[in-house]
Amino acid sequence: MPVKSFRGKIADLGSQRISLATNKGEVGYRIIKFELFSIQPGVVDEAHVVQVFSVNKTDTSLYDNVDFGDGTLLAAAYYKDDDQNYNPGFMNITFDNKIFNQDIYVTHADVKSSLAVNYHIELESMKLDLNENTVATLKDIRNTNSQ
Repeated sequence: MPVKSFRGKIADLGSQRISLATNKGEVGYRIIKFELFSIQPGVVDEAHVVQVFSVNKTDTSLYDNVDFGDGTLLAAAYYKDDDQNYNPGFMNITFDNKIFNQDIYVTHADVKSSLAVNYHIELESMKLDLNENTVATLKDIRNTNSQ
């Protein structure tokens, strides 16, 4: 199955939209890889919280709060590094096996130093039949209405 790859640099308290939606919703996606990488590895103290949602989150005060009970959360990553050689970098990544067929949104908060961070995400794409298309679209509608 084809893999789509997206990467970018996202500012502290920033949000980026990844355009995936099609007119008929016949293409579905699933996250297969999600990674973070410092813009200045080993040089500064940093602690990044990056999340991927199926809806746009506009309240930046929540960008550093991870809630696994949120049905719109598709992935979450925490990356910590500092300028001390004896403290190795640490990264923890969790992502759902959920299939979606609409745009996704990446949010970021650096809870230590207000720096930007690099991200890389790989999505497996798949053809959805009418039933799968309907289920994915209805979930997106429900999640959008609950916001």
